[in-house]
Amino acid sequence: MNLFRPQRYADGDRLDVRGCAVRLKVDGRARRVSLRVDRAKSEVVALAPTPRRLTEAVAFAHEKAEWIAGQLAALPTRQVIAPGGVLRLLDRPYRLEVGSGRPKMTDDALIAPDDSTWSLRILRLAKREALTRLTERTAHHAAALNRPMPSVVIADPKARWGSCRPARPGHPAAIRYSWRLVLAPFDVADYVVAHECAHLIEANHGPRFWALCGQLAGDPAPHRAWLRAHAAELHAISA
Repeated sequence: MNLFRPQRYADGDRLDVRGCAVRLKVDGRARRVSLRVDRAKSEVVALAPTPRRLTEAVAFAHEKAEWIAGQLAALPTRQVIAPGGVLRLLDRPYRLEVGSGRPKMTDDALIAPDDSTWSLRILRLAKREALTRLTERTAHHAAALNRPMPSVVIADPKARWGSCRPARPGHPAAIRYSWRLVLAPFDVADYVVAHECAHLIEANHGPRFWALCGQLAGDPAPHRAWLRAHAAELHAISA
């Protein structure tokens, strides 16, 4: 029996680095071992390009323990939605209430039955509103660009607010948004929609692309700055 056999690690393993949560992840696109902050899960991810280099990623995480602690300490406290609270959707506050019958959204409240799935049902109402409103704004900007309406879906990506797949032969255009955009101010969310719609014409970030963004939503700088400043807060909201 070899008592000195090195410990083996696998993708998805979790470490405790001086009291901080670190998750191991193998990413074939990575070129080197690195660390990144997963704001949605309030943890740090140690990335390795291959399973064999996970041991190196573990060592690197322990080496950067002070940096990890500082990054996690800077994250906002997770905001768990609960009855009696308020959730702002595109600038408008909605009370979070318990009620009988099917989950519903009124002019000023999100209401769901009092059971173990209450918070999940409230989030589904918010996501449904996100899909409705983002689809409306997509139709508006696509029409302004004289482009066919793309398909629209919402998801919960960790790092991107939206992505666009322009139309190609046999495949219509498609745009995917983070549902959390509905938690941002209307003008900020609308800028992201305009940004993705501009990609229906310009699949790049060149001067013509930014000119289209400005045409649709004005100066992008303040909206981009708002998202950078408040991204962690939006990702901290959970069921």
